[in-house]
Amino acid sequence: MPRQRNAVIVTHRQLATTGTEVKEVVEQLKSVGFDVTIVDNLEAPPFAAGEVQTFNPETEIVIVLGGDGTILRAAELVKGTDVPIVGINMGHVGFLAEFESFQTQDAIAKIAARDYSIDERVIAWVDVWVPGATEPMHDWALNDVTLERADRGKMVELSISVDDVEMSSFGCDGVIVSTPTGSTAYAFSAGGPIIWPNVDALQLVPLAAHALFSRPLVIGSKSSFTLDISADSSSEGWICCDGRRQRNLPRGSRVVVRQSPNSLRLARLVGVPFTSRLVGKFDLPVMGWRESGKNRGSKESREDKRR
Repeated sequence: MPRQRNAVIVTHRQLATTGTEVKEVVEQLKSVGFDVTIVDNLEAPPFAAGEVQTFNPETEIVIVLGGDGTILRAAELVKGTDVPIVGINMGHVGFLAEFESFQTQDAIAKIAARDYSIDERVIAWVDVWVPGATEPMHDWALNDVTLERADRGKMVELSISVDDVEMSSFGCDGVIVSTPTGSTAYAFSAGGPIIWPNVDALQLVPLAAHALFSRPLVIGSKSSFTLDISADSSSEGWICCDGRRQRNLPRGSRVVVRQSPNSLRLARLVGVPFTSRLVGKFDLPVMGWRESGKNRGSKESREDKRR
């Protein structure tokens, strides 16, 4: 007798209860031999909660119906396992998703045939020391770790070190430490570079730093960022991993971010290069304004000759 195949669908509760898309995907998966579990609770766990798997350990694949935020929720479920995630975008940009909502049938056919490759994504590991603690708190991020001011009306004073060498200190709204996966998210909006997913690196992007030198920094897989909140900072700190797991940090706290030895597995169903995904999702102007002007001028010249 063939072994039962198990799949988990991660989605929004509203989508699961009021839409038809989730029901259709469940029916299609069952028709190709999968037993299906739906997870629609998107509530974030506490900071430093550890692994939060709530699904069958024999799960073959996790299918996300939603946007990038829902994929980050799915990442919390599979963290510490080898179960891959595949996203079907039903949100806005859906940068991490493989397919759009109208392509579900093609996606399920590939999943059923195991016709996909695995993309190993860098995870950031976070150690947080608060004053008086004998052990650090631990958390992680697929996208980014943000350390910001807790008081919206003040700045947080931070000292930035790389490999235990102090590089800079300034008052700011905060800093973002992102993985290559997160380089197209909050860090990109804050002026950071886009890092290709196959690069083993972390980047730090300051947010409105009151300093002459406040450029983004990119470090390799063996290096680490250390962020110290000054004891006389105007504001306490606030840390958040992947926009979900968060807590306040008192003055004098230390945050160390390095690359985790583990990775997170994304299933790739199509062989589209990251560059093509970048151009398509961001609708990048492939043709520059100089070339556009030249082509427009040539077209106008040809039209003049025909008159």
